[in-house]
Amino acid sequence: MDTFSATIIVPTFNESPNVGELVRRIGTALVGDERAAGVEILFVDDSTDDTPAAVLLAAETSDIPVRLLHRDDPVGGLSGAVIAGMNASTGTWCVVMDGDLQHPPEMIPTLLDAGEATEADVVVASRHVPGGSDGGLSGWGRRLVSTVSIAATRAMFPNKLRNCTDPMTGFFAVRRAAVDVDALRPRGFKILLEILARQPLRVVEEPFVFGERFAGSSKATFTQGLRFLTQLFALRFGRMSAFAVVGALGAVANLAIMAGLVAVDVNYIIAAIIAAVVTIIGNFLLLEFFVFRDLRNEGKRFWTRFAQSFAFNGTEALIRLPLLAFLVQFHLMPSVVAQGLTLVLAFIVRFIFHSRVVYRPQRTTPISPLSTGTDVAPAPLDESAKP
Repeated sequence: MDTFSATIIVPTFNESPNVGELVRRIGTALVGDERAAGVEILFVDDSTDDTPAAVLLAAETSDIPVRLLHRDDPVGGLSGAVIAGMNASTGTWCVVMDGDLQHPPEMIPTLLDAGEATEADVVVASRHVPGGSDGGLSGWGRRLVSTVSIAATRAMFPNKLRNCTDPMTGFFAVRRAAVDVDALRPRGFKILLEILARQPLRVVEEPFVFGERFAGSSKATFTQGLRFLTQLFALRFGRMSAFAVVGALGAVANLAIMAGLVAVDVNYIIAAIIAAVVTIIGNFLLLEFFVFRDLRNEGKRFWTRFAQSFAFNGTEALIRLPLLAFLVQFHLMPSVVAQGLTLVLAFIVRFIFHSRVVYRPQRTTPISPLSTGTDVAPAPLDESAKP
């Protein structure tokens, strides 16, 4: 059996106040662990402050070897830093975590235990399994963005993410030999999504509590959000584009039916209802046989899928009707134009619902048996190290 080794990869950008406490808590988490002798900490730093000096200072007192890789040209952002760390890793396992202590270092042994016990390729620290929490996210706005992003991402990758409830997490352990690093195309800060979407990997999950930042401020920006959207569409344009084609055909049919009925003096609301019913049925059949063909055998019968699809689309159509009337009556918008606008607004919601509910794939691996469903208590802070 090969000697155990692991590299803890910490991508940093101006995290100087957090470095000392992070190294201390990693060391405390591994006290008494027989694998500690094979563990190193690798900071991949893109900072413009004194973070490199803080890393070198922490290395002097750390019982665990600490290395620094400073990048003068930070290509690929955080994702690029993680890939640089994986290329520089000497470990059979790479543990990726943020440098702001929102990812509790006390979870590291649990992630490694799960990987060794289950022979998984990736162990994901998830906020969205029993025992996990995203309480450290600041404000309802960030929580909402996170929830919607996860739903959209899992909708786009129903097979590859069937066993991952938290593809947006930046805290995970990966078996280095299982990942083709050269196939990755880093952009932005969602490297786990990039890893899971590029190749089939065995995934297990462990719950963790997303903590509050120890010091400094969040690096999340609007630009980062745009990069994430670019990454998402670059990785998965296939299924969503097919869904869009079906949706476009349905929209054209919907508008044609409605226009024809309005032309023969049918009230526009009645015409919209008839057009909706016809196109809902037609779209479902196209989704069944062209878009989600590979996901039809995931435990639900045809009529169950039809009922769910029809009920959702019918409800969504009923919600759209008041909006349609509002646009026509109060904004004097032509009825067919208004109908087209409401169809566009409903597209993303329909895609997420069908991917995550109607054709939701079943998990093929359980959550790791090491999971206890309880929170991981953080180690007490060294107040002398706190800024």
